[in-house]
Amino acid sequence: MIRVAVSEAAIDVAAELAVLEATEGGAVATFTGLVRPDDGVGELMLEHYPGATEAALEKLVNEAIARWSLGAATIVHRVGAMKPGERIVFVGTAAQHRAAALDACAFLIDRLKTDAPFWKRETREGEATWVGERASDHRAVEKWR
Repeated sequence: MIRVAVSEAAIDVAAELAVLEATEGGAVATFTGLVRPDDGVGELMLEHYPGATEAALEKLVNEAIARWSLGAATIVHRVGAMKPGERIVFVGTAAQHRAAALDACAFLIDRLKTDAPFWKRETREGEATWVGERASDHRAVEKWR
């Protein structure tokens, strides 16, 4: 089972987790990312390229399923305006064993940060700035190559 969604709607972690737990696996791993209030961020605006973003996420999910023999994988990513503390992304994987579920979940969160077309703008005290990719994100991806 593959689920990829990009939406302005709030992420229902309980509902997403229930779907993963219903698979015939022995392990489920998840990651939930929150908007950080770094240095006074009051709002995060996330934009994407409709169609291309979903295709990039589906490609990553298919790669993870093949690499770790997953029973299911989910990526739900928000776009639009968000406040600190709100959920921005949910990644979940289901596999027969914990190592596969955990590794695949880490792979997906690391790779989506560099491989999916999202654009991030942070607003602090009324001033908006676009945020570029971080070197640490690229270093994290290297371990999966």
